[in-house]
Amino acid sequence: MKDNFSKMAVEYAAYRPEYPKEIIDYIVSFATHKKQALDIATGNGQLAKKLAKHFEQVAAIDISEKQLKNAAKVPNLAYSIQPAEQTTFQDKQFDLITVAQAVHWFDFSRFNREIYRVLKNDGIFAVLGYALLKTNPHTDAIIKRLYKDILGGYWDKERAYIDNNYSTIPFPYDEIKTKSFENHVTWEFEALIGYLETWSAVQHYKDKNNTNPIALIREDLKTSWEKSDKKVTFPLLLRIGKLQKTL
Repeated sequence: MKDNFSKMAVEYAAYRPEYPKEIIDYIVSFATHKKQALDIATGNGQLAKKLAKHFEQVAAIDISEKQLKNAAKVPNLAYSIQPAEQTTFQDKQFDLITVAQAVHWFDFSRFNREIYRVLKNDGIFAVLGYALLKTNPHTDAIIKRLYKDILGGYWDKERAYIDNNYSTIPFPYDEIKTKSFENHVTWEFEALIGYLETWSAVQHYKDKNNTNPIALIREDLKTSWEKSDKKVTFPLLLRIGKLQKTL
């Protein structure tokens, strides 16, 4: 698994969008039992802390120590530094396993074998994330220029899985048809810029060119944003499955 986010851990915690209660409640509703849940590649724990409201115990893992240092502290939530593909958990331990905005970074074959090992036979596995944000037509055009024209060559190849709404990830599970969800927020300009700064391609651009690509669109973006209603919509990605009898 790649670690593109350790050096942006503080910004990630501050500016990455939360998942709304509706999608959390929906995922949890499929779990027959509510004893133990696992959140993989938890980052700052934004999903794990919400699962902790529903389960007796939640484990959350990430390969980034810096991310975990910025993670939410909850009494029944335990963090540990572990890779997604090889964990120290017991066989058939978890009633629910989630991975949010991270599955595209994994070694799919090893990861799915690990899910089959640690998920209970009647457990639920959920992959979720969010696609490119939508705002208003004028602002969207500016963000699209940043996303495609300026940063097009700086995205990791795994970004294509998100662009395809996770429809092309290997998913060897008995899949459950799901509802569609969106996350709606209202952001001041600083929050919008803060979020864009967390894009992995922005970091790659900075590393290679020693300049910030957001500077190329910042003034146009600010002018557009101040004229808008400042509303942001994130289309949410969701796939839910159960273990097949054989992998």
